[in-house]
Amino acid sequence: MTTQHTLHTTLEQLCQSQYEGTTVEFKSNLDQAEDIGAYISALANSAALDGHECAWMVWGVADGTHRITGTQFDPLTRKIGNQSLIMWLQHKTQPRADFSFHTCHHPNGLVVMLKIHPAHSAPIAFDGIRYIRIDSHKTKLSDHPGKEARLWVQLGQQGDWSGEVIPSATLDDLDPEAIASARQRFTEYLLKNEPDSSRHTQLTQSAAAWDTPTLLNKAHITKQGRITRSALLLLGRDEASHLLAPADTKITWILRDASNQTVSSRHLGLPMLLSTEQAFRCIRNVTVEHLPDGTLFPVAMQRYDNWVIREALHNCVAHQDYRLGGKINLVEHPDRLVFSNLGQFIPPSVEWMLEHQSPPEHYRNQWLIDGMIRLRMIDQVGSGIRRMFQTQRERYFPLPDYAFNTIGAEHPRVEMTLSGKVLDINYTQVLMRRDDLSLQQVIWLDRVQKHLPLPPQAIRTLKTLKLIEGRSPNCFISAQVAHWTDQKASYIRNRGLNDHYYQHLVLEYIKQYGQANRKEIEELLLSKLPEVLDTTQKSNKIRNLLQAMRRDHLIQPKGPRSATLWQLTDMGLSKLG
Repeated sequence: MTTQHTLHTTLEQLCQSQYEGTTVEFKSNLDQAEDIGAYISALANSAALDGHECAWMVWGVADGTHRITGTQFDPLTRKIGNQSLIMWLQHKTQPRADFSFHTCHHPNGLVVMLKIHPAHSAPIAFDGIRYIRIDSHKTKLSDHPGKEARLWVQLGQQGDWSGEVIPSATLDDLDPEAIASARQRFTEYLLKNEPDSSRHTQLTQSAAAWDTPTLLNKAHITKQGRITRSALLLLGRDEASHLLAPADTKITWILRDASNQTVSSRHLGLPMLLSTEQAFRCIRNVTVEHLPDGTLFPVAMQRYDNWVIREALHNCVAHQDYRLGGKINLVEHPDRLVFSNLGQFIPPSVEWMLEHQSPPEHYRNQWLIDGMIRLRMIDQVGSGIRRMFQTQRERYFPLPDYAFNTIGAEHPRVEMTLSGKVLDINYTQVLMRRDDLSLQQVIWLDRVQKHLPLPPQAIRTLKTLKLIEGRSPNCFISAQVAHWTDQKASYIRNRGLNDHYYQHLVLEYIKQYGQANRKEIEELLLSKLPEVLDTTQKSNKIRNLLQAMRRDHLIQPKGPRSATLWQLTDMGLSKLG
């Protein structure tokens, strides 16, 4: 517990330092949320690089003199839209930063102290950018490759868990069927990467003649014949799984019905090379019909693309943090698949991966990933996520959704949802087939279809293109798109009507019946409010409408607050004519 005495002692020690250094930042009243987030990234990464227990950002201390002056900044009441500053900062940092605000009541004024813990599994990024401190200056980590490389070493990424040798494991701990499958897959990998087709027969014969140690060494599964953790994960017998403890080397498939009740499940153990295929075969990938290009003749296609399923499942295997002791989960719902694995998402963000079309410099399980590439389980590193998005776009299905959950959970977790439910065909086809829309813009429009929030930049861009209207978080397709997709009626219902229209209805009702309570007014208006609003938002809309009419002296309340009756004023009566 951080007491006032502890805060005063820490504050005194920080102020006595001649310079701010790499892990201390003094501010007077800085309250720009974006700047605070960037400082959290820089200070957390610097604390990890320098081996410090924590870093501090302090409000109410003069930068140059370190004199305590007090601050007006209050992080506990600060809001970013409808979200608290603290939650906003948590969601904007990736992996989730570990920090806490404290208030120190000093005789010279209130001091706010932000305690920031070091990055521990990957450098902290804010809004997709990783920062670092150079002396007392905040800068992008990517501008200092030497420091970036040292930081990854400090975070233990060079000590690749998946590449470590298990001294007690032998070839007898590997599954013969998995080894045979690995030989076939690795041969296919060699042929794919050999442009000279005249050598294909020779390569095939050579691969068939290799003994098991040679095969596994060449496929980067073992190290000089010694069994690595990757070898056991991909090819090991299930009874040898104890050699990987505390890792839980299972893939759990769960089938749930529309009410989210479990209908069936299977737990699939080692070897992962085979268990991923078993999990794939568990999925009820039924055939659905849709109408491409507006034709009247339906085309049958599978609910989920087979390649996308395998890529998502193999990504879970490749990027799971096995040291956390959790399973890989595949949950099948009637209209979607949910894949999840434990561990931080190492790249700065999914958007970063889509934009750069290249892998980040570091991965958690590099030896495992190299082996999976050679066994053709995953694409060349960095291209898989983008190809999943492109495949879903070409099929006119919703794009994958990623969620990174660390708040309130025991361990960090990556979850990917793949929808098998076709959205409005006309709307989807028009947007997906427009050549002038980038993949990023399609991703934003996909979020509009799913009624998910959009970042401010996305809203500005789509409004400039006249593709959406409305206010965040209740954006909806614009009149232009509605015209293209024959959704003009839906557009009007989403846009809603002018407030004067709603006011006129209320005034007419009160004139007819003399007065009206809140329930009667809601019954009058609810069905006429925009469909894009949920029940709570519609209720708030009616409350704000009544208060605006009261301020304009059109109506007045009568009776106690809990049972208010609204009546017309003279001004309201005259407005009706």
